[in-house]
Amino acid sequence: MRRLAQFDLPEGDGRHGPGRRTVLRSPLTDYLRYELSACPGNIRAGESIGIIDLAEHKVTGLPDHDFWLFDDRDVYRMHYTPEGKFIGGELLPTGRLREYQGYRDVALTRAVPLASYWKRHH
Repeated sequence: MRRLAQFDLPEGDGRHGPGRRTVLRSPLTDYLRYELSACPGNIRAGESIGIIDLAEHKVTGLPDHDFWLFDDRDVYRMHYTPEGKFIGGELLPTGRLREYQGYRDVALTRAVPLASYWKRHH
């Protein structure tokens, strides 16, 4: 299981820029290890990456699907086949923006930095 929240971090919090929070459940699959091993280059390029492991922490207030929040104004819900193949993103109505900003804020406060997570699980 893996879910992804991708967004630009809000200005004024000292972390402005692109960010991603991955929600998963350990133990890590080989594919998740592979996916996470590619992240250090993104971090060096300025992306903030954090992990929420539901096997370690109960976290409520997050959706059960991937989403991307662009420029703090456009929300796309990602859709996949039952086998996990990406089939497209759905632009959600602007009335849902605050809901997804709230999801982003929960993810920001509950995630641990990828580097510290990786040390414990690699």
